[in-house]
Amino acid sequence: MKKNWLSLLWPMALAIVGIFIIDQGIKEWAVLTAMQRHGVSVESLREGLYTLAEGSCINLDLVFNKGVAFSMFAFLKEWLKWIQLLLVTGVVVYTVYLGKRVYIMPVGILVGAGFSNVYDRFIHGGVVDYVHWHCGFDFAIFNFADVMIDLAVVWLLWINWKMGKEEKAGV
Repeated sequence: MKKNWLSLLWPMALAIVGIFIIDQGIKEWAVLTAMQRHGVSVESLREGLYTLAEGSCINLDLVFNKGVAFSMFAFLKEWLKWIQLLLVTGVVVYTVYLGKRVYIMPVGILVGAGFSNVYDRFIHGGVVDYVHWHCGFDFAIFNFADVMIDLAVVWLLWINWKMGKEEKAGV
């Protein structure tokens, strides 16, 4: 069991660290660019929306999201980061418990992105979002980690759909 546990943890850890570093690097660039372009402190940035670049469908607009998707659950304030930290840690523990290699990469991506967004809450008081989709309608402001979370969820759904299909076929 110990060998199996370690063989699962290493690839997952690499995915977690890789996604975390990439996401935090992009967010650091966005924060520093906004501070420089608008001549404000990071504390001032936390309370508004600051445009970094404008496009016909997508802007780079820095904002600190106090909630989750579409600012939901912002009323939880400080509790939100602890709840999310517990949930993300639970995903890691459950995945290792299952012991199925097929889940390692998508869960590693999911957890790396999740930890990065939770880290923002501890450092900035909210998640650093910067991609503002407004093509045809004002959709949302999100970040690289959000895209990676979506990708990981689709990957996990596909894996489970495929496994269910094979199970029904008797494979």
